[in-house]
This record gives sequence, C-alpha cells and structure tokens, in this order.
Amino acid sequence: MGFIWYIIIGTLSGFIAGKIMRGSGFGIIVNLIVGIVGGLLGGWCFGLLGITTAGILGSLITSVAGAILLLWVLSLFRKNRSCEK
Repeated sequence: MGFIWYIIIGTLSGFIAGKIMRGSGFGIIVNLIVGIVGGLLGGWCFGLLGITTAGILGSLITSVAGAILLLWVLSLFRKNRSCEK
C-alpha cells in the first residue's frame, strides 16, 4: 500500500509544482517523474537543513518543494541553451 501512496504523492506534487512554475501540468507520466525525483531532492535538501516532516502532508510538502527546485534548476539550463542559438 505504501508504493501506491508514493505514486499518488509523486503525481500530485509534480502537478502542483508544474502549476506553480509553469502555470499548467505536464501530463501524468511527467508529473509522476518530476514528483518522485522532487521527493528525493526535497528529502535530501530538507535533511541538509535539519528539517523533518511526518505524515502524508509532510511528504507532500517535501516532494513539492523538491519538484519546484528541480523545475527551477532545469529552467536555468533551458534558458542558457536558448541564448546560445
């Protein structure tokens, strides 16, 4: 049952991060990937800062924060590539 929660939280956090950073979602598969990678990134960053979260809401907040960070970093690289052309 825990794996299903990871998928739900990952998809939801990817969708929320997509809405915040771009104004729309990316589709279910990309939202899932962004959310899962964002969850890992957010957990790592929160661990470095000494922040702990608990429960489903804490996992969602951590995953959304990591997904936003991931999308922000990716947007930096995307802008640099368009400036070269």
